[in-house]
Parts: sequence; structure tokens; C-alpha cells
Amino acid sequence: MQYIIPVIIVLCIIVAFIFILRRKHNKEIQRLDQKKLQIQNKPVLEELTKVKALNMNGQTEEMFERWRNKWTELMDVEMPKIDVLLFDAEELVDKFQFGKATDIEKEIESRINEYDQEMIQILKELGELIGSEEKNRIEIEQLKDQYRSARKTLLAHQYSYGPAAGPLEKRLETFNPKFEEYEVLTESGNYLQAREIVIMLDEEGQHIFKLINEIPALLTDIQHKIPSHIHELRNGQREMEEQSFFLKHLELNGKLDVMEESIDEFKQQIADLNITSVQHRVNEIKDEIDSFYDALEKEVMAKRFVDENFEQIGTRLENVIVSTDETAKEAEEVQKGYHLSEKDAALPSNCKQQLMSVRQRYELLSIQVKEEQSAYSSLQEELKGVKEETERLFEEQDRFADRLKSLRIDENKARATLGNLKQLLHETDRMLNKANIPGIPEEMDIRLEEAEEQLFIVVQSLKEVPLNMVAVHKNLDTAEKCIQDVHNTATEMLENVLLIERIIQYGNRYRASNPTMHQRLLEAEQAFREFRYAKALENAATAVEAAEPGAMKKIQVLAKDDN
Repeated sequence: MQYIIPVIIVLCIIVAFIFILRRKHNKEIQRLDQKKLQIQNKPVLEELTKVKALNMNGQTEEMFERWRNKWTELMDVEMPKIDVLLFDAEELVDKFQFGKATDIEKEIESRINEYDQEMIQILKELGELIGSEEKNRIEIEQLKDQYRSARKTLLAHQYSYGPAAGPLEKRLETFNPKFEEYEVLTESGNYLQAREIVIMLDEEGQHIFKLINEIPALLTDIQHKIPSHIHELRNGQREMEEQSFFLKHLELNGKLDVMEESIDEFKQQIADLNITSVQHRVNEIKDEIDSFYDALEKEVMAKRFVDENFEQIGTRLENVIVSTDETAKEAEEVQKGYHLSEKDAALPSNCKQQLMSVRQRYELLSIQVKEEQSAYSSLQEELKGVKEETERLFEEQDRFADRLKSLRIDENKARATLGNLKQLLHETDRMLNKANIPGIPEEMDIRLEEAEEQLFIVVQSLKEVPLNMVAVHKNLDTAEKCIQDVHNTATEMLENVLLIERIIQYGNRYRASNPTMHQRLLEAEQAFREFRYAKALENAATAVEAAEPGAMKKIQVLAKDDN
């Protein structure tokens, strides 16, 4: 029994495996049969029916017969063979001959794929033929319309095409034979060959119709506009030269001669229907002509500027030279009473030297204007340079003159500031002496003496001849800072003295009951009598705050209210 059960299990597994294989092959056979039906259902007959509506002659008839024969062969011969193979595969599967069935299935797959590609190719060729007929019909009508329009334009405006009229007419004459050839091919059913004619005519038409549209405007530029501008530029140049303009630097004559020579070349190129390079060169010539007009206009504007400003700028230059001389004299006088830096002292002389150089430029410019051998644009540029340099030097020496004038004002301000500082120091000293304090700390006496010394330094610097205002301002700033610090320190010290008295008065209420506080207040009073007011304030405040936290805030508020 123990051997029978494993055998049964193995047999069951084998049977199951066989049925799985059988099911797999049946599905594959069904798939192949479905694929065969898809080939049979391709719309080849419908497309062949459409071809019958065309002219069944020549190329079309040959292709139709080939496609129909191929289709008939596939449907009537090859497909039945596929059916037989499918039936054989089913029988082999039923007999569990799966290896042979697999071989037949592969053969069926190969044949079906081959027939499918043949059907796809037939449908593609059918589509091209039918599409060619439709495209040909539409595009040939468009080409005929464009041809008629182009020919009408050429005949009606033949003068506008100049030497290109004949060549264009010959190119258009080639269209009619091609139209006739197209009709013959179409009537003969040779639609694909007719398609080649349409494509060729379209390419030729695009080129010729573009020429017919663009040549008139191009010839107008070459025959009329450009020659007119050249003539106008020559006349303008001649008239300007008669009015003393120097224009040789523009080299107009040579450049205009080259343009005139190019015009004959352009006409020949247009006669040969080669207009691309001509259009490019014509655009360049137009730009050159515009630049010539701009250059002449620039010379006219430059002459106007020179005529209107030459004398005025010369007068301005001389006035600045005179002004500089006056400033130099003023600087000499000022230097008798005031010290000038080396740079400031040399400034009038430097300005004068530069102005002499500018005057030389102006004199040379004057000669060039009279000789009339220089372009006004270059004269204008040089004249503007003279003007700018003159104004720069004037502004520089004018600022220097203002500094000279401000020296006396600065001296008076310095003396007034010195008086104010003396007054502030005197008030500080009197405030300390009048105060109800045991005495003035040694540190404060030292700071007062230092302030006195700083004032003395300022006084001495104001007595120097010549007066050095830079040193005066430096010493004055030092003295002002020193005296202001002394005054602020003295004021703060006296405020602290009053606060100490308030604290001790407030703390007296605790002396009898608080020996520690009494001792600290005694120390504060001792420091106070020794002029150590900061130490006295610290000891008194610490004592009161220890006895009554927050007391200092109350005392400060009371002291502030009393003040």
C-alpha cells in the first residue's frame, strides 16, 4: 500500500501536466486562427474597388492586376493551407504529440507573418496610388492658377522686368508642355509618374513665381532709386565743398563709382535670374547710402556747432585765463596771512600751465578752421575738447578761490568757538568753586589744567603768521572735546554729591537700630570728606539698599523731583 500511493501521486501529476500543455497549445492554435482572420479581414477589396474608379490604363491597370492576383492567391490558396495546418495541429494536440504540434504552430506563425507583411505592403501601395491622384488633382489646379496669374502679371508689366522679362517668359513656356504631359499620364492611369511631374512643377513654380514677385521692386532700386540717391549725394557733396566743407575723408567719389559699376553687373545677374546675391548687395548699398547721408548731415551739424561756438569758446578761454591770473594774485596775498598746503599753493600755476596748453590747441584749431582742410566733424570734436578742458580748469580754480575766501570766515568761526570754550571752562570752574562740597578731587584739578593747556595751544596756533587753519581746526577739535568732557564730568560729580547727601539723610533713620548700616554710613561720610565722592556714593548706596531693598529707586525719584 505504501508503494501504491506515491505511484498514484506521480500519475496524477503527469496527467495534470499533460492537460496543462494541451490547454496551452489549444490557446496558441486559437490565437493563430484569430491572427489569420485579421489578415483575411484587411480592407484590400475595398481599396481595390476605389482603384477601379480611376483610369484603368497603363501603370494603374498593371498595379491593379498585380495586387488583385496577389490577394486572390493569398485568400484562395495560402489561407486554406493555413486552415489545414491548424487542423493538423489540433489533431496532434488531441493525441498528446506536443512536440510535433509545436513545430506546426511555428510554421503557421511564420507564414501568417509573411502574408501579413504582404497585405500591409499592398495597402500601402494602394494608399499611395489613390492619394497621388487626389494630391495631383488639387496641386495641379493650384499650379495652373499661379501660372496664369504669373503670366498675366509678366505680360501686363513687362517693362517692370527689364532684361529679365525674356528669360522669365521662356521659363514659363516650359510649364504648358509639362501640364500636357501630366494630363496624358493621368489619362493613361500613370498617376505615380504624374505625381513626379507635379512635384517638379511645384519646385520650379516656387522659384519662378518668387522671381516674378520680387524682380520689379529690385529693378526699381537698381534702375531708379539707387542712381537717384547717387546723383543726389554727388550734388550734395559738390554744394557742400563749395561752402568750404572738407569731405575727402569720406571718400564718397570712389565709393559711389563702385556702386554705379555694380549696377550694370546687377542687371546682368537679374537677366540671368540670379537675384539672391543681388538682393543682398542691394541691401548693403542701401545701408551705405544711408550712412553717407548721415555722414553729410553730421558735417553740416558740426559746421553749425563750430560757427556758433568757436568765438564764444575762445572768449571763455581767455576769461578763464584772466580769472586764473586773478586767483593766483589773490593766493599770493592770502599766503601772507594764511598757510596753504603745497598742493593748494601750486594749483594756480598748474592751472595756468594747462590753460596755456589749451590755448595752443585753440590757436591750432583756429588755423585749421581758416585753412578749410579739415573735416568739421573732427574740428567739432576738438573744439568740444577745448571747451570741456576749459570748464574743468575753471571749476578747479573756482573751488580753490572759494577755499581762499573761506579761510577768513573759518578763522572768525574758530575764534568764536574759542571764546565759547573759554566761557564753558570758566562756568565749569565757577560751578565747582560755588558748590557746597568739601573740596575738588585732584583728578578733576588735573583735567581742568589739561583743558587750560588745550585752550592755550589753540590761542597760540591762532597767533601764528601765516595762520595754519588746518592746525587750528585740529587743535580746536581737541580742546573742544577735552573741555566738554571736563564739564560733563564736573556736572555728574556735583549731582552725585547731592545724591550722597540724600542717601545719608535717608539712612539716618536706620542708624540707631542697625549698627552695620551705621558703620557703613560712617565710612561713606569719611570718603566724602576725603573728596572720594564715587567711593562715598557706592558705600552709602550699598548700606541703604542692604537695610531697605529698593530704597535707592525712591531716593533717586525724590532727588529728581527736588531738582
